[in-house]
Amino acid sequence: MDSPIFPSPALDRRAWPMGGQLDYWQASDCWPIRRYRLGAGTRGRMLILNGRGDMIEKYLEVIHHWAQRGWAVTSFDWRGQGGSGRLTDDPLCGHIDDFARWIDDLRALSNDWRAESSGPTVMLGHSMGGHMLLRALAEGLPKPDAAVAVAPMLGLHTAPLPRWLAVAIANFMCAIGQGEKRAWTQKEESERQRQMRQKRLTHDPDRYADEIWWRDHSRDIALGPPSWNWVRLALESTRALEAGNGPERIAVPTLVLAASCDRLVATPAIRRIAARLPDARLHVYGREAAHEILRELDPVRLDALGRIDRFLDEVAR
Repeated sequence: MDSPIFPSPALDRRAWPMGGQLDYWQASDCWPIRRYRLGAGTRGRMLILNGRGDMIEKYLEVIHHWAQRGWAVTSFDWRGQGGSGRLTDDPLCGHIDDFARWIDDLRALSNDWRAESSGPTVMLGHSMGGHMLLRALAEGLPKPDAAVAVAPMLGLHTAPLPRWLAVAIANFMCAIGQGEKRAWTQKEESERQRQMRQKRLTHDPDRYADEIWWRDHSRDIALGPPSWNWVRLALESTRALEAGNGPERIAVPTLVLAASCDRLVATPAIRRIAARLPDARLHVYGREAAHEILRELDPVRLDALGRIDRFLDEVAR
């Protein structure tokens, strides 16, 4: 890894940074999307797209980092998760009827974001947010000056099941009317399950504990497993993106960061699609990184921030 950058000034990860604005942006159907903005924007503007089940609070540390570097940072909670309401009667089930609805939200929100001011623009997506970013760009989303995809969901890690069997099971469960039900159980009170989940996400128990703290103190933003329909759509959407010529149409300087030992998304799929992007750079971490690269232990986290900052200094001017 390259030499790490110095971290931004110390931040209380369990409090909102001073000077930010938390509000709601309304989608075309008047659905309220929770949004957070921080930073003066002397360097430009950055839009952060979170992953499945995430909420803005998980990424306050990196939002603060880029705001300190001069970016006007905007982040939001996808429809149906975080503080943007729910789409089923189960408040812990992460459900969506069609990924196209999220693409529509992203297109409209990013149009308003672009209109706020001038200057370089950057879009950064983590996991599901990385998939949505690349899919939207492939479908004609007005391109930013630079894109960053961190552990993007370009394929699902379905092991020990083969992908074809995961597809068959998801399709079956939706066909018998279970599409809005949780695809698996997640015992919130189980310390063992929390430890297993932490190891899949990050090697940093303190940053993982931050997420649990936010979830326990703001239960309205907490989310559990995805619905069977989300699983079905994720398998379909990732396959469709790879099967078509969409990656070749993404004419945006793109930095892709991945982890070879990721147990949530398929790193081989990330490698394949990154190789097809017209202007992409790929860095794959080894055992030192799990899925949440930007919430890892500092040697990885600071290395990732440094790579992103140097990339943006070069291409987003």
